[in-house]
Amino acid sequence: MSDDPIRLVTVGRILRRRWRLLAILTVMGALVGYGTSMLFPPRYTASASVLLPGQWEERELLTQAEIATSSAVVDRAATTLGWTGVSGAELRDQVSAKAADGNIIKISGTADTPERAQRLSDQLAQQFVTFAARIAGDNTDPDAAAGPEALRQKVEQTNRRITDLANAADPGQTVESVQARTELEKLRTALQEAMKKLDQADPAVNKAGMVVMGPAARPTGEAPPTRMQLIVAGALLFLVLAVIGHLTAARVNRRLRTEPEIAAALGSAILGTVDVPDEQPAHRPKGRDPRAWIRRLLGVDTRWDIPTPQTSGDEASRQIRYRRVCARLRDQLPAPRRLLVVVPDGDEIAHRAAGQLVAEARSGPSPSSPSRGYPMLRVVGVPVSQPMVPDRDTESGALVVLSAGSWTAEELAGIAEACADAGHEVVGIVVAATVRACPTRTAGPPPHHATPALAVRGHASGGSV
Repeated sequence: MSDDPIRLVTVGRILRRRWRLLAILTVMGALVGYGTSMLFPPRYTASASVLLPGQWEERELLTQAEIATSSAVVDRAATTLGWTGVSGAELRDQVSAKAADGNIIKISGTADTPERAQRLSDQLAQQFVTFAARIAGDNTDPDAAAGPEALRQKVEQTNRRITDLANAADPGQTVESVQARTELEKLRTALQEAMKKLDQADPAVNKAGMVVMGPAARPTGEAPPTRMQLIVAGALLFLVLAVIGHLTAARVNRRLRTEPEIAAALGSAILGTVDVPDEQPAHRPKGRDPRAWIRRLLGVDTRWDIPTPQTSGDEASRQIRYRRVCARLRDQLPAPRRLLVVVPDGDEIAHRAAGQLVAEARSGPSPSSPSRGYPMLRVVGVPVSQPMVPDRDTESGALVVLSAGSWTAEELAGIAEACADAGHEVVGIVVAATVRACPTRTAGPPPHHATPALAVRGHASGGSV
């Protein structure tokens, strides 16, 4: 798993095999989100729009939005509202303004009730309009304000003078009189166009008279993040973190999965791979350890990162694998002898395979037969944390049975050292893998030395011998 890419099928396997744990973590995340919402009171946001007539550039609209939330405007709004314990500095964290399409400044205010949010946004809009009007021309320099008006008066006087000159010109149709009247009309037209451009360029004319486009609408819902949003966010966060945690744990997993790695860790050869049907046991052992009970309740007592077991053949084909392992073990030993079948504690698949292997060895040919008999096998469980193998007595050798993907190289090396300390040579390794049993089919009579297979189950895919 550490080298495999993360695929959707992997995430689906996590959701399918860890749904109890993920469901509990999702509920916990929802509770955390609910608790977070209790720490923050509900907030409501209302917005008022201010129309800016005339032509405005984008940077000018941004400037006006900054002015709408400036301390000069917010402090005046706080003074007018007169809310107890609420100053302008506190209100600045509760207001915002942005430039919208159509020369509109949208001013928003946030408060703990819909009524206060509405009053806040309305008062901000009004104070902004008042402040902007004061900047535009109400308090400008009198000399600067009188300049354009004096110019207009001069233009009007000039127009009257042009009219008088046109009337005083020779009423005849001489060339000189016609040219004089034409030049006077051109001068009048030029003055009128100049005054029109002056009026359009005057900011006091174009950019004054901002209008509040009605009172702010009273908010009907909470401002985000709402309580429901926090609950959903907490649930999703815990679910995503749980999935990421599973993927991370699988990515850094150092358990050995391939037969060469297992053989190198134990320092012996692989005798074969046996299949264990993936079936529910008739009686599941019930441990009194509370932690084991919790693990079973959460569904974490089984591995999730092992692929779905493959479909195996019938009972006879599975027994052939056990007979081949016993035959190879017999051929490898110089004479029939007793062996310990070492199984790591907690490896349920290996324990079932070891029981089937012992049954097959007992049903094999007798030692006095021409083909010699199978070795006598005795199963012993070895704790992986502190491996301890019985000393050499009647048994002289150890056969290690384990499932792939369950143990690290350090743990298997510890088992090999424990066998060596007890005087047992590891004569071979058997890898147990789970398979899905096919429906029972009618078959011919089994061999004379075959025995019924044990009904066992496991969690790993099988391989070929």
